[in-house]
Amino acid sequence: MTEFQSLILGIVQGLGEFLPISSSAHLVLVPWLLGWPYAGLTFDVALHMGTLVAVIAFFWKDWVVLANDGLRFKGTHEGKLFWYMVLATIPGAAFGYAMEDYAETIFRTPILIGTMLIVMGVILYIVDQKAAKVKDVSRIGLKESLVVGVLQSLAIIPGVSRAGITMTAGRAVGMTREASARFSFLLSTPIIFGAGVMQFKDISPTDIDRAFITGILSSAIVGFLSIKFLLKYLTEKSFNIFVWYRFLAGALVISAEIFWI
Repeated sequence: MTEFQSLILGIVQGLGEFLPISSSAHLVLVPWLLGWPYAGLTFDVALHMGTLVAVIAFFWKDWVVLANDGLRFKGTHEGKLFWYMVLATIPGAAFGYAMEDYAETIFRTPILIGTMLIVMGVILYIVDQKAAKVKDVSRIGLKESLVVGVLQSLAIIPGVSRAGITMTAGRAVGMTREASARFSFLLSTPIIFGAGVMQFKDISPTDIDRAFITGILSSAIVGFLSIKFLLKYLTEKSFNIFVWYRFLAGALVISAEIFWI
């Protein structure tokens, strides 16, 4: 893994983790298209650490309130939301742990990734167009949290997109676009943290080199900017630009697999 490759993949991770286009799909597809070797566990950890830094840096004030009220059982909406998110994280974490081997092997095929990019694009478009727009974050309850959390487990399949499936689920239970994105980002924090911890235990100090640091920095900076962009964008726009991107990317991947590579 060169520093240039690390920079590019860090940018890909920072964009894909928080925009509804699937970071896991693009981290498979970009090296596949460019002929780069698999970066390995060390770089996976770097990318997770980078996006974790991004989401904590952006939402640290929210997390201070959520954790303070939740751990002190104050009974405020923020305190309840903290525990809702804890419960909502369990299905995705359990499914991800159980299906980890499949995610690294069977699920990494370009045809499956291309297909899921298109399929989730269709689902996101239909749900976004038909869903009600009545709930902001202050009105999210246990039911909405659990629906989003359960569906988050499907993000283990590259091409589905953790951000994409959680935002789609949020829209399906009546959240506004901006609320679905904000809740998705908050819910991503424990999942990203857990993934990083699970992988970091296998990393030795000698594995942390300049490419590792480059991956962290690039994914953190681009991730932070992605969050800021999407929250502002969705106050006025729909998800259509991401839907069309998913259609195009999926079609190109399937065509490349069949006719080119």
